[in-house]
Formats: sequence, structure tokens, C-alpha cells
Amino acid sequence: MPLTSTAFDAQDRYFFGEGTHSRLYDQLGCHLQAEGGARFAVWAPNAASVSVVGDWNGWNGDAHPLQPQDDSGIWTGSACEVAPGQAYKYRIRSRHHGYQVDKADPFAFFCETPPATASRAWSLNYAWGDDEWMATRAPRNALDAPMSIYELHLGSWRRRNGLFLGYRELAHVLADYICEMGFTHVELMPVTEHPFYGSWGYQTTAYFAPTSRYGTPQDFMYFIDHLHQRGIGVLLDWVPSHFPTDEHGLGYFDGTHLYEHADPRQGFHPDWKSSIFNYGRHEVRSFLISSGLFWLEKYHIDGLRVDAVASMLYLDYGRAHGEWIPNRHGGRENLEAIEFLQTLNRTVYREHPDTLTIAEESTAWPRVSRPTDMDGLGFGMKWNMGWMHDSLAYMHEDPVHRRYHHHGMTFSLVYAFSENFVLPLSHDEVVYGKGSLLGKMPGDSWQQFANLRALFGFMWGHPGKKLLFMGGEFGQRREWTHDGELEWWVAALEGHAGLQRFMAQLNRVYRATPALYELDFSGEGFEWIVADDAEHSVFAFLRKPRQGPPLLVVSNMTPVPRPNYLLGVPKGGFWRERLNSDASEFGGAGWGNFGGVEAAPVRAHGRMHSLCLTLPPLSTLILEHDSHA
Repeated sequence: MPLTSTAFDAQDRYFFGEGTHSRLYDQLGCHLQAEGGARFAVWAPNAASVSVVGDWNGWNGDAHPLQPQDDSGIWTGSACEVAPGQAYKYRIRSRHHGYQVDKADPFAFFCETPPATASRAWSLNYAWGDDEWMATRAPRNALDAPMSIYELHLGSWRRRNGLFLGYRELAHVLADYICEMGFTHVELMPVTEHPFYGSWGYQTTAYFAPTSRYGTPQDFMYFIDHLHQRGIGVLLDWVPSHFPTDEHGLGYFDGTHLYEHADPRQGFHPDWKSSIFNYGRHEVRSFLISSGLFWLEKYHIDGLRVDAVASMLYLDYGRAHGEWIPNRHGGRENLEAIEFLQTLNRTVYREHPDTLTIAEESTAWPRVSRPTDMDGLGFGMKWNMGWMHDSLAYMHEDPVHRRYHHHGMTFSLVYAFSENFVLPLSHDEVVYGKGSLLGKMPGDSWQQFANLRALFGFMWGHPGKKLLFMGGEFGQRREWTHDGELEWWVAALEGHAGLQRFMAQLNRVYRATPALYELDFSGEGFEWIVADDAEHSVFAFLRKPRQGPPLLVVSNMTPVPRPNYLLGVPKGGFWRERLNSDASEFGGAGWGNFGGVEAAPVRAHGRMHSLCLTLPPLSTLILEHDSHA
């Protein structure tokens, strides 16, 4: 039977065409009806005809044609035969060149498990139990909150007999582990449906569907719900920068380059062999903004980490001279992408001010995490890729040579407050022959672990929120691979177990100490004491809260213990040792300061008092002034 037309009203059409519609998922796509059947709507302005083919009609293209809605490019209709879970696609015959193709639904809520490529009729009904989290998450996601993020890839974190764990089982195992380790948030590498598992989710074909590899949409909702009930925030890696060229996907959707640029100098990404969204097309901006809002609204996601922002901002990204088209002013900036990102961030913070957006932006583009009314891009935070590269390059040096690379650990403080930075040690640094974090550290096995503990201590003391990729917390030796699971068996071995205990304690100290997070994005929360002792590879600085005692962070990046190291401090009295990465319980040598040191009235580093410390080898110490001692 022919489909009955359903309305995509004038207001929807206006905002869709303006590029500001943020809830297209309520109108477009497949929507199961309470009385049975489903209504459909798809954008295909250059189609001569569109029909829905699926399990209920034997994939017969003549059975259920859709009807065009005026000149909006929207085709709509309904079919009473549709049942939940049935597979379907849109059969599109283009006005151009007689092109015909079966396309998955761009707004599908659920998809067949790859390698199958059809969409599934599905509803998003779910009884949430995270009311307490949702009512109180604003201060947990705030700029002055502690944020220690555990980045993970769901398919390779844990498995059973080589098989994926489902969302529901992962929820419990992961929540237990995150609570034990003390992280505040998890960040999921993309879960949006993707045909090629080896893309890790970064080649997305369904922007409104969690991958079916691990279960249903309700299973994924349960995953988030359970983590929220355990007090854990959930961030989602989201990819509005490019999409794969698979025939069932967005590319050449209605026989024209609808979502992507037609000219490959603008529309094809040479590095990733994928298509680039046409941000100048208003309907495409509405599609992407709706996707971002969808995960926040329907899945209670706490924030979006926006992937590959630099590739969006620069027209010449990854291209040689002559392989790109300048903007209308002759420059390399993608003006349409800038407008899209600003609109996205304004929309997110207007509709969900208790969430956050985080940019993975690898250049010195200004004001990424500044409001749009200050000519910023409007993100809440930005990954500090420079810090990641500089610190890892420094730590890779043999300690005897680190004196010549001292600036690698201090340079980040020159620009630390120019953006709201997240300090990442991400998946990007443990793939493609780069080795594991532990493997980057020089020296014998003991020194490698000591180096990594010292780095983590320095990182958690440094201004900025923290992010660590899975496996780094217990020092996995093998480079990460998406095939298989982490090397959990090594976590019980000496060295690995100590590092894991150190990370858990480091997170506990961090979360309990406002000096380490309240003023992450203000120079008022940081003060160097020793920035220039390259000869001994020692770094010392203060972290300060809005109110209360300051905190002293000291790192010795050589394997030489340094007794009687004099450090100027702003206050007399007792300085308690809150954390020592060289403690024997963490696998260290056990050097230290017997729980703390009394400041003497001896001038040093321009201050009236000083501490005479023992700096353990390859270590970071955290000491807090005890105003009650």
C-alpha cells in the first residue's frame, strides 16, 4: 500500500534551511508509532523518487513510495506494517544520470551489526534511574571541578574468550574499576555506528546510533545510567569532521554530493580517504548540530570531545600547494566550519549548560575555549597536544641528557592559561609503532616504572584537567591494538601492580585537594619555585586553591637521589608529604621525608622560609602546608 504523507512543518523547514535546527531526530528518520507501524522522513532534494524497502515488504521498491514535502527536499510517509527491529533502507532514484541506490537512514536509531548495513526500526524508550546525577552534574562538569578522565575503546578494554562484552556487562565491570581507580569520568572512543571496526569508530556512518556490536540502544542507555548511578561522568568522542565513502552511507546520497563538497579539493580528506562535510550547507549544519544534541538529550551524555577540529579549521589541512581552494578572502581558514563550530557550542551550552564540549585541536588556533561573543570557538576545553608531545619527548630522553631538554617540561607553562586545557596521554600516543607509555621510558624495568610514576605525578600537579588512555594506569608493555583486550594479566606483576596502586592513590589525592583543580585555568593557581634547575633536572611549583593552604609539587627527573635539596616556600610551619611516587608500596626505592618537613626561617628562591628535602630518584613529591600543625 502507498505511504501516507506526514508533515515536516513550516517552522521545521525554516530552521532546517537556516542551519540551526537542533532536533531533527524528532522529525526525520524512522519513528515507530504507538498505534503500530512507523512514519519516515528523509532529506533527498535531488531525488526523482524515494521509497522505503525493508523486511516487511520484501525489499520491494514499488511497495512503499514516499511523498515530497513542497520544495523542502524532505520525503515523508508512513507504513502500518513496520514492526520494531525490522531492517530497512531508502531506495533513492536520482534526477541525475539515472543513479539508483539503497541508503541507510542518516537518522537511524539502530543499525544492523556490521558487515550488514541496513538500519533498524527502533524506539528509544527507557526508564532512566540517574535523576540524582543529572540534578547534580553541573558542578561535576564545571571548570573548577576535579576531572580525571579514563579514555577507553569498548571493544578492546576487556573481552571474554576473545568475544566482545556487551554494554550491560561492561557497565558493571567498568564502573567497579573506575571507582577503584578514582577517575571522575570516562571518555569513550566513538560508539556511533561504523562499518570498519579497525577505524575505532572514527569512520562513522550512523550519527544517531550506537554501534550494535555491543548491544541495543537501551543497552547503551543502561551503560550510561549505571555509570551515572556510580558517580562517573561519561564523555563521548564525536566525529563531525569527516565520514567514510561506503555506498550505504552519507556519500553521494541522492545522486549528488549532498552532505559533502563536490570538489575533492574541499570534499575529500587525503589523509583518511574519507569525505568532508560541507559546512557551508545549512542543512548539513542542522544535521550535525542535531547529532551532537541527540547524545546529550537522549543518552544523557555529559560532554562531547570533538575529534580532529584542526582538520575542520584549515582548508589546506593535509594538502600540498595547489590541492586546496582558498576562502573568499584568499585565506586558508574554513569560514563555514568556524561558523558551524560556534553555532554548535552556543547551542550545546544554551540547551545543556551542565555539559561540556572539548576540542581536539592540534594547532595554535586562538581562543578555541573562549566564548563566541569574544570571537572564540566556544568550546569548554581544549586538548593540550603540545604538552603531550613535549613531555613525552622529554621523558624519552636518557636522564643524563634531560638537562639539555629542560624546556620540554616548562614550556607549557608559558601558554598554560591561554586556553582551558585538558592534558592528554591518549590513544594516539600508543599506536602505529609508537609503543606503550611504559615502553617510551628509558632505563631498566625499575627505572621505566619510576619514570612513568614521576611523569604521572608531574602531570596531575600541572594545571589542566587530566586524561589517560586505558592500559597506561598499570603500565601495559604492548602497544595498544583494537584486536583483543588489554594485557590485564601483567597488572598483577611487580612494578605494574605498584604503578596501578600509585594511580589510584594519585587520583584520590587529586580529588580531595582543591589546590590541584580549582584554579586550573588561572595563573592565580600556579607559581614556579624552581623552573631553571636544568643541571639537576628538578622542577618545583606551587598549586593554590581559592582558599586554604598551598600545595608543593617537586619532581626529580634523574635516577640520582638528592638529599638536602633547599626549596623556598611561602609559609613557615610543617609541610606534610601527601604523596611520594618513590614509596615502596608503589614499587619505588622508599626514599622520602618521613611524612613531612618543618620549614626553616632560611631564605631561598626569594622566599623567607625553606624546606630541606630529600628528593627521591625519578620521582614526584606532593607536599601540603599543614596550617593546623
